[in-house]
Amino acid sequence: MKKDLYVFNSGFLRRKDNTIMFETDEGKKYFPVEEIESVFIFGEVDINKRFLEFMTEKNICVHFFNRYEYYVGTYYPREHYNSGIVILKQVEFYNDYNKRITIARSIVEGAVLNMLVVLRYYNSRGNMLKDEIETIERMRHNISACSDVNTLMALEGNIREIYYKCFNKILDDENFTFVRRSKNPPLDRINALISFGNSLLYATTLGEIYQTQLDPRIGYLHSTNQRKFSLNLDISEIFKPIIVDRVIFSLVNKKVLSEKHFEKELNGIILNDQGKKLFISEYNQKLYSTIMHPKLNTQVSYKRLIRMEAYKLQKLFLENIEYKPFVARW
Repeated sequence: MKKDLYVFNSGFLRRKDNTIMFETDEGKKYFPVEEIESVFIFGEVDINKRFLEFMTEKNICVHFFNRYEYYVGTYYPREHYNSGIVILKQVEFYNDYNKRITIARSIVEGAVLNMLVVLRYYNSRGNMLKDEIETIERMRHNISACSDVNTLMALEGNIREIYYKCFNKILDDENFTFVRRSKNPPLDRINALISFGNSLLYATTLGEIYQTQLDPRIGYLHSTNQRKFSLNLDISEIFKPIIVDRVIFSLVNKKVLSEKHFEKELNGIILNDQGKKLFISEYNQKLYSTIMHPKLNTQVSYKRLIRMEAYKLQKLFLENIEYKPFVARW
């Protein structure tokens, strides 16, 4: 099974025969390219044209993050699976506002339903979330009435704010308290974890879209505008509660992360390198853990589910098969 390569140290990434070589002051490490799915770079790393050509040849995306946990961008090799007819259909569904808003509503519906799955799971374990669940359920019924994307995103934002405040009951740790959502920079440890996890998921989802015929520049909930990619943001909304948030709950409740794994930076709080490594370890365990797929009757990893979500959109565009977002069952 292919795995992602995460680079935290400073050094040089090069091609060496049919391997990826990472050279630091401490020596050289070699990684067989056939075992690599994507590369995530967090350290100060130098790369050259020959390395990028190698990534293009092997169809490997390279994701860049700065030291403040922010996603910087992706080296996205030429679209080896892209299809002209699929791109035309994507644009058609974007330009037809009724079609676009229908997809956007489905994405928000999937995201909210997965939030409720998470909250019901913890409520059943004595976290007293009944009132918040009922409030979100009432708000969810307004999704179908949203006639424009801005209104829909505002509703989703209001629901997510209530959902995030539930973290205080789920975690019950005074060192990890949610007050309000803050991003640039995160103002507390919970926001630092949410931002870092979401950034990882956006990059992971982009890598999965790369393996389909879809063009990630065309989004439906997140407008196709000056940002490079939008579709990965759309699909990630569905999986944030069941991947990123579950990782956060596990790390905090099991006392894997503590105050020592954070540092102050840019008037905010970020994970230090040790904290990032612990988060990524748990994140990968979640990505590659499997569930029994309700329709396929086989075990499927969460990472594969993300790609399957992209395939479902592709079927909508090409075959007009109704798109229904993935909703977890626990």
